[in-house]
Amino acid sequence: MPKNKVESIIFTAIMCSLMVVGMSCYNLLLHQDFSFMNLLKGFIPGFIVAYLLDTFVVGIIAKKVAFKLPFIDKSEPIQLILSISCCMIIGMVSLMSVFGIVVEQGVSGLSVSSYSRTWIMNLIVALPYQLLIVGPLSRKVLSNIQSKSNVVV
Repeated sequence: MPKNKVESIIFTAIMCSLMVVGMSCYNLLLHQDFSFMNLLKGFIPGFIVAYLLDTFVVGIIAKKVAFKLPFIDKSEPIQLILSISCCMIIGMVSLMSVFGIVVEQGVSGLSVSSYSRTWIMNLIVALPYQLLIVGPLSRKVLSNIQSKSNVVV
């Protein structure tokens, strides 16, 4: 896990970029609109919104909720990582689904049925993608950065 502000920024940037690329590919394929240009066109606004939500809204709430869960043994790092990750996924899917609908269809396309369908479709991919691929990969990259910064020259 990040040990300082710079590592936190790097870790969040890696997580957000991988999640935005992966979920954008999934949604573009789902809507049969995948192209490299569409992926590039949506990456920057998607990344900015995801990074800001992660840093200033969802991350703060997810950590507070995860630390208050009564069934989590806070001395077990894996339990803490998984609980924070699950809270983050639920929060980010909830907010980024709104973002996706509004970008795709405008505010008028936002309804309970379109949001519910989008939320479920995003959650079933985001949960395993984050827990099995993005989270471990981001932690591995951060670990490599941390080990290189601990090398004495």
